[in-house]
Amino acid sequence: MSRVAYVNGAYSAHGEAVVHIEDRGFQFADGVYEVWSVFDGRLADFEDHMTRLHRSLSEVKIDIPMSAAALGVVLRETIRRNRVRDGLVYLQVTRGTASRDHAFPADTAPSVIVTAKRLDLAKGQAMAAKGAAGVTRPDIRWGRCDIKTVGLLPNVLAKQAARERGAYECLMYDEMGLITEGSSTNAWIVDEDGRLRTRDTQANILRGVTREAILKLIAAEGIELDERPFSVEEAKRAREVFVTAASSFVMPLVSLDGVKIGDGKPGPIATRLREVYLDQARRDAI
Repeated sequence: MSRVAYVNGAYSAHGEAVVHIEDRGFQFADGVYEVWSVFDGRLADFEDHMTRLHRSLSEVKIDIPMSAAALGVVLRETIRRNRVRDGLVYLQVTRGTASRDHAFPADTAPSVIVTAKRLDLAKGQAMAAKGAAGVTRPDIRWGRCDIKTVGLLPNVLAKQAARERGAYECLMYDEMGLITEGSSTNAWIVDEDGRLRTRDTQANILRGVTREAILKLIAAEGIELDERPFSVEEAKRAREVFVTAASSFVMPLVSLDGVKIGDGKPGPIATRLREVYLDQARRDAI
């Protein structure tokens, strides 16, 4: 079946969908995006993703292109036309099309692009059961990583570094050697003393929607959490390391830069959190 994309009010074949060459997303990475997990054709964490989208748009001063209800219709129609039961739906909003000039153009309507694709959840579950490899690299991103911008070149380079090492994810670290986040994930450890730790969102990291859902589950499960940074070396000595994202849910990392984490197998906390997250996300998807 041919895939279908939504671009600025029209649905068209994925391979024929286009934006103008002077769209500012293409020229300047002047745009933001969101990604929703799709379970049984329904959107997971819909409201939280929409809230973050509106925050990102506000931070970069792009007009909200349509109401949340209208955008929900577009997202669901794109999912339906692509016959996606389990997968992802991707939204990108740019400042729009205008003659190339760094300053904001006047009276330009935002561009809205939506695509959807299927995910092999069984394949992801098999990886999570086995555990994945990770690598580390310096964090070279800009100073507003709390905005979900389409300017992802540093993240692309980090992800490619992981792929070249045969790894799943790259964890980035700051000038003090403290891990900020993954190239497309939030990072967590269960440290040597058994404490679950993740960096707080005041430290120039993305306010992950899956991260927020996991925080609520942690509280419900009665797991003690320490929102405190950890170093690369602490991660390598940890009992567990895992990452979270809308595309991977909760993914255990069983090695980091070739160093075995714990006993080299997914740990009980990551395994449990993945299980309860998937159960709740499926149940609450709309």
